[in-house]
Amino acid sequence: MKIVIVGGGGLIGSRTVTILRVGGHDVVAAGRTSGVNTVTGEGLVEALAGAQVVVDVTNPPSFEDAAILAFFETSSRNLLAAEAEAGVRHHVALSVVGADRLLESGYLRGKLAQEAVIQSATTPYTIIRSTQFLEFLSGIAASSADGTVVRLSSGLFQPIAADDVAEILADMVVAAPQNGIIDIAGPERAPFNEIVARYLRAVGDSREVVSDPEARYFGAQVQELSLVPLGQARLGHIDLNEWLRRMPAAA
Repeated sequence: MKIVIVGGGGLIGSRTVTILRVGGHDVVAAGRTSGVNTVTGEGLVEALAGAQVVVDVTNPPSFEDAAILAFFETSSRNLLAAEAEAGVRHHVALSVVGADRLLESGYLRGKLAQEAVIQSATTPYTIIRSTQFLEFLSGIAASSADGTVVRLSSGLFQPIAADDVAEILADMVVAAPQNGIIDIAGPERAPFNEIVARYLRAVGDSREVVSDPEARYFGAQVQELSLVPLGQARLGHIDLNEWLRRMPAAA
């Protein structure tokens, strides 16, 4: 099976490429470095020739609200149009749990718009909404810091390891299209501030983490269930302690 992973050089894409190649599939890691630009359409026809499945794990080059929306809408439309011409049978996209609940966030509004483009196209699809990656904990702490204090919501948090995301994504890529949305999450659920505090203690970071109901994430105020699956979800196997044990190899 020929599988094209757009964004195949990134955190999730590179891991998924490896898993699928080990499984014996013909995998193309497509992106700007390989001459494929989903915004302009450059290189799409050549990259998608003969592909049965296309996986979209791209992210915008700019995180300004208007640029995010324009990227996800334009990129998805171009990609899906090229897939229709190439006869691609399955489009798989990685989205975010809570995209439909945190509409104050420009990034998540962009992801929701991307989902809408996918759902309105003719290519059979699977949308995988993931909780935040454990690999983001350092950046979350940095973006939420106020001097030596890190301010975070106490809303529930269920982060997932990138290795688990890639494993589940690879499974869904070779499965039949769901024509729907699948939630995935880590095996451990706890308050957001507590998980980040555990991470900082484990890496020797002395900053204090405090619960702040006004703290924002992705530009939005977080409620108790904003960031976790509300119903059935496929869970990874790597919890925070296991991820910390593996961290040097995973970094």
